[in-house]
Amino acid sequence: MKKVICFFLLPVALALSMIFAKVDKPGVNWISLDELSSVYPNNPKPILFDVYTDWCGWCKEMDRITYHHKKLVPYLNEHYYAVKFDAESKEALRFNGKTYTYDENMRMNSLAIYMLNGRMEFPTTVFLPDINAKPAALPGYMKAKEMEAPLHFFAEGNYLTQTFVEFNKTFRGNW
Repeated sequence: MKKVICFFLLPVALALSMIFAKVDKPGVNWISLDELSSVYPNNPKPILFDVYTDWCGWCKEMDRITYHHKKLVPYLNEHYYAVKFDAESKEALRFNGKTYTYDENMRMNSLAIYMLNGRMEFPTTVFLPDINAKPAALPGYMKAKEMEAPLHFFAEGNYLTQTFVEFNKTFRGNW
């Protein structure tokens, strides 16, 4: 009888362990501002800032879904430096030779205020085609297919010859 029970329980236990096992999805190679400062001068490429807050549910959803998309992740990792940035960070931060501090009135770090041009919505994805460029902020939750065109626009240098509207008219995504 014990053999029969074991015979039936073993497959059930294996199936349950497979169902509940955590599957590691590929993720974005996030770097800190300090890391960005050290790697950018030797290998410049566009920068993507994921500007979030701890209390933002849609920010967590983008982390869980968008930033684990099977086509977005390798493209982003290859063509961008990706920086995850807590807009409410109270520590003084250095970016591109300037120090940004916490703004008590706005309850935000002044780097977030600069990146989002004072429009504090979360999540916001900020694109910088180079470290000295004016930030291009796209507020709100974005699915991978919605991020595909802006990712290509900046990474492939299309912003140098056309507007995003012009680019987007002919862009054909496949995500």
